[in-house]
Amino acid sequence: MRQRTVVEQLHARHATDGDGVNLLRVFGGGTTLRRFDPFLMLDEFGSDEPSDYRGGFPAHPHRGFETVTYMLTGQMEHRDHMGNVGLLSDGGVQWMTAGRGVIHSEMPRQTEGRMHGLQLWVNLAAADKMQAASYRDVPARDIPVYEWPGVTVTAIAGEATVGGEPVIGYFDIPRTEVLYLDIALEAETEINATFDSRLNALAYVYQGDILIGEEPTAAAAHTLNHLGDGDALTLNNPRGNPARLV
Repeated sequence: MRQRTVVEQLHARHATDGDGVNLLRVFGGGTTLRRFDPFLMLDEFGSDEPSDYRGGFPAHPHRGFETVTYMLTGQMEHRDHMGNVGLLSDGGVQWMTAGRGVIHSEMPRQTEGRMHGLQLWVNLAAADKMQAASYRDVPARDIPVYEWPGVTVTAIAGEATVGGEPVIGYFDIPRTEVLYLDIALEAETEINATFDSRLNALAYVYQGDILIGEEPTAAAAHTLNHLGDGDALTLNNPRGNPARLV
């Protein structure tokens, strides 16, 4: 086994999108397009203040890639030109393939309380960009969850081995081979994972602080970590507070 290590760190920056939604843009555009391929963009939206999310994301077009929205807390309604309507709520995931084109909206279905989630954009290969658009939302109860002492893994997509056991995500997307895991580490816990060495790997910490790799690199909250070549990964939370990353 060859351990992956952190070769680059980026810090999420404040941005505004949609109709005045305040969020953190983890990465997107510029030179990251080539380095992070097939990943195009990652946003984290999270606030207890309704004015930060009330405007939502009115109807807008996409083409040539996929969006994966992971709603940690809150409620967001999807509507698109194909007639799809879906309510994304706590722990649910929406996987939308824009393909040759889609017009959709994502609007809050709450007027108070916390809204927190992540949206990842995944590029499609040239041969797949003109496929028909599609949409699917999956409630939290259908997404596999794996547990070890002090560690919980929510398996959204792909396959890996974690803690010596196979972990299989809800989505299997052969065209992009995305592995998407949400890993929660309680204080003073460590977990080892192995996965396909061909994958370009990113780890985004959205809560707490962790150490990544056998020769560890410290990764604070709202830090994106680009991982180097290898097929194994060690994650450690030596602190006194829980940590979570995707």
